[in-house]
Amino acid sequence: MKFPLLVLFGLLAACAPTAHKPEDRLKDGKQLAFDRNKGNCLACHAIDGGESPGDIGPPLAALKTRFKDKAPLREQIFNATRFNPETSMPPFGRNKILTTGEIDRIVDYLWSLP
Repeated sequence: MKFPLLVLFGLLAACAPTAHKPEDRLKDGKQLAFDRNKGNCLACHAIDGGESPGDIGPPLAALKTRFKDKAPLREQIFNATRFNPETSMPPFGRNKILTTGEIDRIVDYLWSLP
């Protein structure tokens, strides 16, 4: 009777999502933010360590002082046109440029910046 239970637990463990370590999420978020084919944040924003940043948007630093928590920052990235219909920032989530998971990792990365 123990063997089928062990098999069941093994199958359940194999199906469970793997948890990313916080430093892996930040690394993934940075990669997505800097990727010219994904987040492409550097096209418009200066980010510490980024090459050839744009100057259309504000520098992405100390975001904890500009946003009370991560939710408004996430919404800004998901659909900036909700707050400013004239913005040049693409609605990354609404237009499915980025997945919700990718947006979450970018938010985690940007939130960590000093």
